[in-house]
Amino acid sequence: MATTPHTPDTATQEADPQRESAERLLRSGPAGADELGDQLRTAVAETASWMSEYGGFAPHPSLDVEADALEQATAELRARLRDNYPFFHPRYVGQMLKPPHPAAVIGYVTAMLNNPNNHALDGGPATARMEKEVVSQLAAMFGFDQHLGHLTSSGTIANLEALFVARQTHPDKAVAYSADAHYTHARMCHLLGLKGIAVPTTADGTMDLQRLEELLRSGGIGTVVATAGTTGLGAVDPVHEIVALCRRYGVRVHVDAAYGGFFRLIADDSSDGVAAAPFIAIAECDSVVIDPHKHGLQPYGCGAVLFNDPDVARHYLHDSPYTYFTSDELHLGEISLECSRAGAAAAALWLTLRLLPLTPDGLGAVLRPGRRAAMAWAEHIEASEQLNLYQRPQLDILSYYPTRDRLSEIDRASTHVLTRGMQLPSERSLFVATYTVDAAALAARGHHVQADLPHGRILRSVLMKPETEHYVSSLHQQVLGLLSETVDQ
Repeated sequence: MATTPHTPDTATQEADPQRESAERLLRSGPAGADELGDQLRTAVAETASWMSEYGGFAPHPSLDVEADALEQATAELRARLRDNYPFFHPRYVGQMLKPPHPAAVIGYVTAMLNNPNNHALDGGPATARMEKEVVSQLAAMFGFDQHLGHLTSSGTIANLEALFVARQTHPDKAVAYSADAHYTHARMCHLLGLKGIAVPTTADGTMDLQRLEELLRSGGIGTVVATAGTTGLGAVDPVHEIVALCRRYGVRVHVDAAYGGFFRLIADDSSDGVAAAPFIAIAECDSVVIDPHKHGLQPYGCGAVLFNDPDVARHYLHDSPYTYFTSDELHLGEISLECSRAGAAAAALWLTLRLLPLTPDGLGAVLRPGRRAAMAWAEHIEASEQLNLYQRPQLDILSYYPTRDRLSEIDRASTHVLTRGMQLPSERSLFVATYTVDAAALAARGHHVQADLPHGRILRSVLMKPETEHYVSSLHQQVLGLLSETVDQ
């Protein structure tokens, strides 16, 4: 397989069939289907060969299914899965969804054939080592000199673990998070019996530091959650300023980078990068969460939690009479609230990072096109009379709304673009999303709209697939075309 994400210059290099085949495999979507199939067949064959080394045995007849029944059931499965949205296509710019990279599929399926459990080393020695390796790579990406961490089944569970440690270290203190932070923080605080406080946001959707300091002065806050990429608008809290403020008051800082964490690879203040300071400051924080199943090209579910202080392991202490017996090494279940966890998820991420490493020229090169797409579409919108930019994109999430006088008209037009776009024939369909705002949020961003509704929907697009960069102009024109249908309504 190719070890670089760049396409070679065919004008200056001789054709290499093996390299070309590998590069086709690294494509997402239909283009790499044949190569993906070849790799999966090899995985099944080699796994079967390894199994045969232990000697043959007769499977129990209770596991048998008839070939015709299997074919009928799988045919039905394939048919039912067509009732889905085309997350793989550049015209799908709705939610933060896309298929995993083919390398991740190969890694997951190959490991899943033996189904290791990364709770304990006796459940998955090979994949447990892979998990420790990829977690170390994530920690290095964030600049942690030391760390304790592991993969989780989701960002929700990863944040639960971070807030669990927050409760253990500051049992009588509240947790503060942005009003635009993911709703998981309020839910997990409720679950853990913690008081959660939402801090108002400024006009760009980031945490209001003046209001935060007012809270910190009260002495009742133990942990502040900074968000590096809100899931609604892609806003990045000023982590660097939050850290400085919290240290002044002796308060911990946790960073929810579930969506935006991998932008650390292009946090260089360049024209197609993102602001560096907030992401660099993550190295100074107490914990961070990241979701490889978003920009890390992984299948669901693959989250991760990392702590800057390995000593937090003491909060996980427990005993088990039938695990942790094969090795004196650290078993991942000893530092995790989850018990059984898919070793296949670790194998998938490990293989992906072997091919697309956590470097600006590796996985970072996959993020830059989406960032460029968001900036380019923002320019189209700013030059348009039919659309307005709700706020400047900080990552690759774009928010915009139809030019209308009343919030009810904006809501109606936005809803039309959403629903009518999905109803078009497959080859012309468009998939966007909506985002609910109120008049105060619009006014804070300098938008003068008559508030004849308490809330209304605007348009939102997530441009996380690199292929979308080449579709920006056509996407913009499609939205304008759909809007034109609402003028006389």
